Amino acid sequence: MEQRNKHGLTRRIGLAGVLGLAGLVLSGCTVAPPENGFFNFLRMGWPKGITPESKEMGNLWVWVWVVAWIIGLIMWVLLFVNMGRSSAKKAEKRGEDEFPRQTGYNVPLELVLTTLPVLIVCGLFFFNVQAQDRATALDKDPKVVVDVTGYQWNWKFGYHEVAAELNGGQEYKGVDKEAQARAEESKKPEEKLDKHGHQVPGPIHGKSKDDLSYLNYNKIETVGTTQEIPVLVVPSGTPIEFNLASADVVHSFWIPEFLFKRDVFPHPSENRSERRFQVESIDEEGAFVGRCAEMCGTYHAMMSFELRVVSPEKFEQYIKFRQDNPEAPNSEALKAIGEEGYATSTHPFESDRTGTRSPGENYKDRNAA
Repeated sequence: MEQRNKHGLTRRIGLAGVLGLAGLVLSGCTVAPPENGFFNFLRMGWPKGITPESKEMGNLWVWVWVVAWIIGLIMWVLLFVNMGRSSAKKAEKRGEDEFPRQTGYNVPLELVLTTLPVLIVCGLFFFNVQAQDRATALDKDPKVVVDVTGYQWNWKFGYHEVAAELNGGQEYKGVDKEAQARAEESKKPEEKLDKHGHQVPGPIHGKSKDDLSYLNYNKIETVGTTQEIPVLVVPSGTPIEFNLASADVVHSFWIPEFLFKRDVFPHPSENRSERRFQVESIDEEGAFVGRCAEMCGTYHAMMSFELRVVSPEKFEQYIKFRQDNPEAPNSEALKAIGEEGYATSTHPFESDRTGTRSPGENYKDRNAA
């Protein structure tokens, strides 16, 4: 009886230790892991995030791997120890029966083996929801609102709003009212009649199939072309909102360093999709490649863009140049603030669709000229 009580106490201490270790490891999900060695390996190729949201998602990813490795090692050790201790030869040497002691219908053990996985899943779910809620939150008081339009097979970027502190002390409202009015006209149902003389409704809630009223049109816009990859200029250290919509099929707005992508739908409201997302800030300046991450047709692979992150001071100069020189291309505005005029992060791919007809022709060495 005394030995049974001792074993029972040992089991309780072991269970408490395992639960405590699991709680300690899971509580680390909100703590940044070390930047090198084994923890860096656990990123499994994930890029370093450049926003607070992406850094939190990266931390969650690494700590989930840490938990997985700890659980895996514990299970492997138990498996091999049990295989070694319970072999028929060792049982014979100990004068025991060929089969080890059976633990079927051991209620305490079965409760532990049921409860522990549930606790692990609940812990991971809790921290996952925390990271997800932060990434999708729309309460970050954006100082810049960018309208993003995806279309086969390129991107259009427009500045919907710019806060006063980023525009020489005056808040900028960038809606192009004339273009927006023309877009509103496009939502009228098409005047098509069937053979009985009845009007044929459009495919989207009876609206015209050419309805573009849900798209946003701005005075300052950057439009990608077959010859030029569009460059979206934004300020660092500033809350930014991206307002997404597609002019045709479903696309996806993806910047790998955000560790986050969002599908770009036509008629977002009718498709029950949230078209907006916000970042608290972008903490690193430079050029970052952007992609369409949704297979959208023939030239999907060429549907790239560049996110150019500059200082708030440079961004103010950029907006002023675009306002003062509405006919000037985006490349001239970039050069005016001391930046490269064209995309630098999309190397070695070019936007020229004709290059995809022959192998190797979609690459151009800019330094060769």
